[in-house]
Amino acid sequence: MTVGTVLLFILGVVVFIIGLLVSIGLHELGHLAFAKLFNVKVTQYSLGFGKAVWSFRRGETEYGIRPILLGGYISMVGMLKPRASGREITNTGMYSAFVQDARAASAEQIAESGGDDSRAFYRLTPWKRIIVMVAGPAMNLVIGVLLFGVLLVGFGAPTTTFTSSVDCVLPTSARTTCADGDAVSPAKEAGLRSGDVVLSVGGVRNPTITQVSDTFQRSAGKAVPVVVERDGAERTLRVTPALATRDVYTADGTVAKNSDGTTKTQRVGVVGVSIGQTLVRQSPAAVLPATGAQIGASAHLIIDLPQRLVAVWNAAFGSQARSQDSPVSVVGVGRAIGTVSSMSGVPVVDKVYTILGLLASLNIGLFVLNMVPLLPLDGGHIAGALWEAVKRRTFRLFGKADPGPIDLAKTMPLTMVVVVLLAGMSALLIYADIVRPVNLFG
Repeated sequence: MTVGTVLLFILGVVVFIIGLLVSIGLHELGHLAFAKLFNVKVTQYSLGFGKAVWSFRRGETEYGIRPILLGGYISMVGMLKPRASGREITNTGMYSAFVQDARAASAEQIAESGGDDSRAFYRLTPWKRIIVMVAGPAMNLVIGVLLFGVLLVGFGAPTTTFTSSVDCVLPTSARTTCADGDAVSPAKEAGLRSGDVVLSVGGVRNPTITQVSDTFQRSAGKAVPVVVERDGAERTLRVTPALATRDVYTADGTVAKNSDGTTKTQRVGVVGVSIGQTLVRQSPAAVLPATGAQIGASAHLIIDLPQRLVAVWNAAFGSQARSQDSPVSVVGVGRAIGTVSSMSGVPVVDKVYTILGLLASLNIGLFVLNMVPLLPLDGGHIAGALWEAVKRRTFRLFGKADPGPIDLAKTMPLTMVVVVLLAGMSALLIYADIVRPVNLFG
């Protein structure tokens, strides 16, 4: 690597760190703003974990930055309902110990804040607690929507296009120019033009380059319906690929050989048109569907996470290659952004587009992950508040006394399991991103 390449890589990583800090900061700011709006006492607002490297105090809240940038937090007084005063502990098992320790920690925090629990988080009504906890992931969702808006409306969406066409069907890949007697190319016969945006091929909407190529290659002699956009209008054409002989190439791009040393060939359908991708600007109406698709992809990744982590383990500690859809840590995302920034021959616009796309996907991923209904994630507190609301409403309907705030301390054993699993997953992904990074551009 040249000095310039290294500097560009570092610049990309710095841009990512800034973007990550903004994402984490706004996430926690969402929690903070509504907690203070509802008069909850907040003692800390932190970006990162570990010992504070920089902090200041304003009012009753200390604001700081910590070195381990794997998240952030705000410390609200009384997140858990403390044990009722004077109530005896009758169970001394391991489960009970987890629960009592959590209650004791909450009671101690309240005592350190003056002993008045009227401003404790658990005292809020369920709908207020839901708002406070949803506000954090919602900020990531808003960031993701805004970034997708910039990408799709400002830059455009990667769209398959026909980039050029030839006038004839070349009988073999060895010849590159037309000669007398060569058949007119199906592209010319059908009226395909350079710059046509491909809307569908063979009934497949918004096809990839590979899908278009495969459809033509296996459809020799068959009419393939092709819908393109040209000059703002849709046109439906019918293309009949011609049968031609083409060389077969290996994975490394070299011409494949038969056992006797001759070039390996295959009979495929050809159209006589080049297929590429270009950025086509979208209307604002395309932003929310694109965001929804990314939310679905992130949710699918989380559902398949156990299976995917097995593959990551096999790649990190074995010879198995990591797939491009493998989950990555913040180290992996940062490395990818650094790689994009240092690529030579890539236009600046393409670099900015890729970086913004990665940051948008990261924020949508943070939104989906934090909505999982397990403590210590935000979704766990949301689920607890919803259960409390249902329980209180049910008791009221049956004329029973209000059961009061839900006792989330009882979930602490499960919460500790989730914490250990999240820590283990993070450690595995970080290690894999260092020793066997995902090749996002291969």
